Amino acid sequence: MKIRPVILCGGAGTRLWPETKHNTPKQFIDFGGWCLFDKTLERIKSNIYTHPTIVTNEKYFNIVKKFLLKHKFKFCDIILEPIKKNTGPAIALSLGNSIVSQPTVIFPSDHLIEDFKNFNKKLESYKKLLRQKNSWNKKDIFIFGIKPEYPSTQYGYFLTKKKINGKNLISKFIEKPKLQIAKKIINRGGYWNSGILFATNEAFYNSFMYSDVNLDFCFHSLDKGKEKSVKNAYVSLANKKIFSKVKSVSFDYAVLEKHKYVNGIKLNVNWSDLGNWFEILKVFNNYKTKYFKKKNLYNRPWGYYVNLHRGKGFLIKELVIKKGGVLSLQKHHYRSERWLVTQGKAKITLNNKIIYKKKNETIEIPKGTIHRIENDSRKVLKIMEAQLGSILKETDIIRFKDIYGRVK
Repeated sequence: MKIRPVILCGGAGTRLWPETKHNTPKQFIDFGGWCLFDKTLERIKSNIYTHPTIVTNEKYFNIVKKFLLKHKFKFCDIILEPIKKNTGPAIALSLGNSIVSQPTVIFPSDHLIEDFKNFNKKLESYKKLLRQKNSWNKKDIFIFGIKPEYPSTQYGYFLTKKKINGKNLISKFIEKPKLQIAKKIINRGGYWNSGILFATNEAFYNSFMYSDVNLDFCFHSLDKGKEKSVKNAYVSLANKKIFSKVKSVSFDYAVLEKHKYVNGIKLNVNWSDLGNWFEILKVFNNYKTKYFKKKNLYNRPWGYYVNLHRGKGFLIKELVIKKGGVLSLQKHHYRSERWLVTQGKAKITLNNKIIYKKKNETIEIPKGTIHRIENDSRKVLKIMEAQLGSILKETDIIRFKDIYGRVK
């Protein structure tokens, strides 16, 4: 039996936009000819899957339809939420018209798995976990864990017990811990919680029995909602009045933390949820040659910079600072910045503080903060920079001091 892919595509992605709530949701951000929703759809075009079910917000319908047509899906189900209710109700809605024994994988739409062919191969092999003798598994839910590359405060974690009947039963979930706690979790063998779920539809259904999410309200909101067919898709809009009665809660909190049969699948693939600009900068650094254009290179007395990609409300660039190079002491009125050191050691002035950052270390430069970068090491210094704001031009530089005589 093929695997049914469910894609959750209703998030607003506000973590990336601390200064405004009117920017593009993370799954739809154009990173230069691709977005995370693109990558998720590309992943499920394998023949191991049935047609997809997309659960999204009503206001994202047109953009979702555009991407589905772009990827030439022959058919899909689209379920529209009239209001945001988090992942618990979204997953409940996806179960309304499913086959009980169907193996189902639930994907967030805003995650990046670069080696998706290897992921699909492993997922297909894990179908054996959903079989119990001559019947399909009615209770176990499996969640994919990623081996941490470093202690992160941006991801959730889980710990597992020793294998029970060949399954890694999860003993504890930890949501975005402080750095010292993250280090301890990794030392105990903890994994990042990817949020990718795998089970039969019946197991998902049964897992809601003791949760805060009222399945009857969710299913009734679909029964009393609107339905229509569009090109290559069947669309269901949940009834707003009924759906508003459903509690807004995440699936992790509503189900996983209470369910007795949640198991971890340790999956070693290159994965990221690109939940912050530092993770995004790492991706651009890995593939910067694909974004490089000679016309976007600008020489400066301290070295040079390259504009790699300009998106809606953001600009990604690389700064290359020669030995002894010193940028001007400056501030910006209209933008904040995030820096990731990729080579060398940076001496950074941040208001009245001097901070040193080495390779793979990061720093945030809030809007209006007086700052400077110096390279007093023996190596060339390289920094990936994300600018966020309403004006992303060199004219938004107010210089206070400059060793190259650029302060009037």
